[in-house]
Amino acid sequence: MRLPACLVPVFLLLRALAGAAEPFGIHVVDEHTGRGVPLVTLTTTNHMSFTTDSAGWIAFDEPGLMERVVHFTIRAPGYAVAKDGFGFAGVKLTPRHGGKAEVKVMRTNIAERLYRITGQGIYRDSTLLGLEAPLPRPNLSADVMGQDSVQVARWRGRLFWLWGDTQRPDYPLGNFHTTCAWSDLPEKGGLDPQHGIHFEHITDERGAVAKMIPVKEPGVVWLFGLLVAADSAGAEHLLAHYSRWKDLSKRLEHGIAEFDEAEQRFHRTAVLGDEFSWQYPQNNAVRARGVDAEGVERDYFYFATPYCVTRVPATYEDVQNTSSYEALAWSAEAKSHVWQSDVPPLTQEEEARLVKEGRIPKDMARLQVTDAQTGKPVVLHSGSVHWNEHRQRWIILAVQKGGDASHLGEVWYAEAKQIEGPWRKAVKVASHPRYSFYNPAHHAFFDQQGGRFIYFEGTYAETFSGNPVATPRYDYNQLMYRLDLDEPRLRVVRE
Repeated sequence: MRLPACLVPVFLLLRALAGAAEPFGIHVVDEHTGRGVPLVTLTTTNHMSFTTDSAGWIAFDEPGLMERVVHFTIRAPGYAVAKDGFGFAGVKLTPRHGGKAEVKVMRTNIAERLYRITGQGIYRDSTLLGLEAPLPRPNLSADVMGQDSVQVARWRGRLFWLWGDTQRPDYPLGNFHTTCAWSDLPEKGGLDPQHGIHFEHITDERGAVAKMIPVKEPGVVWLFGLLVAADSAGAEHLLAHYSRWKDLSKRLEHGIAEFDEAEQRFHRTAVLGDEFSWQYPQNNAVRARGVDAEGVERDYFYFATPYCVTRVPATYEDVQNTSSYEALAWSAEAKSHVWQSDVPPLTQEEEARLVKEGRIPKDMARLQVTDAQTGKPVVLHSGSVHWNEHRQRWIILAVQKGGDASHLGEVWYAEAKQIEGPWRKAVKVASHPRYSFYNPAHHAFFDQQGGRFIYFEGTYAETFSGNPVATPRYDYNQLMYRLDLDEPRLRVVRE
């Protein structure tokens, strides 16, 4: 039966709409685990690029390229496919509406990339393909488009998260007064960290992320060194160092801020002078036992910057008292590293200079990390330090400053018997060529199998990278990785 001529356009439109509702699914998976790989970009010969979502899916429906063979070049930081005789690394597929294809990639990173944690469209392509996502709001939550530099602490039986900056859909400059959220621990109803994190953002009256440290003065406000400290009466407080900035080079104010549970906001409790350049919580805080000047063992907060070269007694009163802070420095008189309060903490670069000048014996250096394969120095920029039960060692995960593949995108792993080091050999576990992955943080509360499997995240951004092309949706967001500490390639760091 033939349709009346007047109905043909309607029929063709309905068929087109039906076809558009059934895109071609391309699933990029790790050839070893079979798990979908996020952040894999497939590019056609006319330079159209499609990037996998957090489940490794691409929903492809390009007019003119359906029902025919299409070549896709494949690019993915830390993953690869074999090249053909002409040097092209890719795959040929025949996209068909409603069909699916699997593409296997080989992981070259030691760490396994799991998913994007923040931002819009985390499971965009999975949604378009009608596939279930592990998150209740998989494509936009609380207007979060991008988030920078994570901090997290256990607080009131849950996890309390904060980020430095948040981009929103309505304007490039979104919330620059810190964003926060809650989530449940895996053992208390939260998601298994290999599947994701369900954030419950603290929001304003519009349902968008709220300003967590509202101030009337101009500038952006960041929080770092997030920690929980008990006062002399045993009451716990959530504290952090705050800083207000005109731009990346001009700090306008800094001090200590405390979380107000009733208002669900941070408030400034102490303003510090510029002379206090290190006597405050910094970067990632970790609680550990240490020995004071009298030889008495007590609890301290150590601050990984990325090395733990500053500390303060782990009490509410001491955290707010600048005179309680100590820095690790080299003492020519004692001929050893000592904790003291007179001079700033030792840096990796300064220690290297003192070793070169013969003022510190090479075998007594604490911060001179080298590539376990080549012996070349590795300058670490930011990261975190935690005790690992599986290795019975302190472990550091930090990004390299001035790496060969990227300026701030190479993540290294090392071990030490003491929290102060010495840190010696390191192995690169994740690479992001021509991209940044700064302020990585190991989430020890997610450790599995006694610490054999650990999880870490960082900010994936074109900032500081020199790359003029930002990755859609992924840029300026957090990526989660998993690392198996029994991986044979990590043996070289063990003493």
